[in-house]
Amino acid sequence: MNDDPIMNLPALLPSIEVKSDEIGFTMPSDRLAGSLLRSLIASRPGGRFLELGTGVGLSLCWMVDGMDAESYLITIDNDPDLSAIAEEYFGKNKRVEIVCEDGSQWIRNHLTDKFDLIFADAWPGKYSELDEVLSMVKSGGFYVIDDMAPQPNWPEGHDEKVKQLIAYLEGRKDLTITKMNWSTGVIIATKLSD
Repeated sequence: MNDDPIMNLPALLPSIEVKSDEIGFTMPSDRLAGSLLRSLIASRPGGRFLELGTGVGLSLCWMVDGMDAESYLITIDNDPDLSAIAEEYFGKNKRVEIVCEDGSQWIRNHLTDKFDLIFADAWPGKYSELDEVLSMVKSGGFYVIDDMAPQPNWPEGHDEKVKQLIAYLEGRKDLTITKMNWSTGVIIATKLSD
């Protein structure tokens, strides 16, 4: 079952994957993580969502595909070239706001914002500003991270940072977490009621 092809790919996905290959983007989210994000987002009609680390828009593509007409998604990246590519694909979608800004700065300026799902696929919100981002998840909402299994592009010593992050999430009393040895290694944390 795990090797079965994913059905109903988002219409923009093949084009974005080609663009990703063309520019040599080395940090794309895979289709399995995308499919999971789409399913989680589809469970929140009218939801507010945040992606930290737009890249070229691969995971964004899946997330938008799971959104209904009343949902809204903000995606943040600090690379103007990558943000421009995402803008080409999603710039006219009124449910999507693409922000090219330092993620840490954006988080500090939006601490009172609340989201039904946050996908942290960048350093800010995953390895820095973690407490701040977790406070932005609504009760019952999801915090999702991938790349928790060893990756070929990890710098030396990164495995220790991953272990520390996992241990920290496991120790929090306001989250229930599921660690999945699937895709690139995914953790889904659900925020418990305050």
